[in-house]
Amino acid sequence: MLKKQLYLFLIVTTLTVFQGFSQGEITVRAKDTIISKSNDFNPLSPAKAAFYSAVVPGMGQAYNKKYWKIPIVYAALGTGVYFYVWNNDNYLKYREAYKLRTNGKPDDYNGLNGNPFLSEDTLISAQESYKSDRDLSLLITVGLYVLQIVEASVNAHLLQHNVDDNLSFKPKLIKNHVTNKSVFVGSINYNF
Repeated sequence: MLKKQLYLFLIVTTLTVFQGFSQGEITVRAKDTIISKSNDFNPLSPAKAAFYSAVVPGMGQAYNKKYWKIPIVYAALGTGVYFYVWNNDNYLKYREAYKLRTNGKPDDYNGLNGNPFLSEDTLISAQESYKSDRDLSLLITVGLYVLQIVEASVNAHLLQHNVDDNLSFKPKLIKNHVTNKSVFVGSINYNF
């Protein structure tokens, strides 16, 4: 039993010693210069961007000088409004046909004069379907409106952060010539 423990101890010790190598000496040098930059920090910039975007959709993105986002904002809001209007028109059409059918008057779906025939249950089902789609379109459009306001505010807030090369993360793929394998490395630089 003692012999097994001794062998185990020697194996663990040997593996630990061979794995614990050093990469060499690390030298840290600090520069004695202070770079003074005049960053115009405006704490009300996110609030202005949100206000502008709430008044006129896309205006907050223009305030942030992100002009390429304005067509995306209008396409999203326009699509939501289009589907709201389309579903509302179909809902009103089936609702009017159901009202006419219950009053005994001819409608667009009575099967006469080449019109398709739809039963009263089908007219009720179509009304409910278009009404729920209309309400969902409204909810999505309002959500997109709020999202573009939040996006303008967050973007204005993030534009005030320092993202120059004094603070950077640079990942690289380096080929290790000893093992002939690629190694993924990253360096974090902070200069002050």
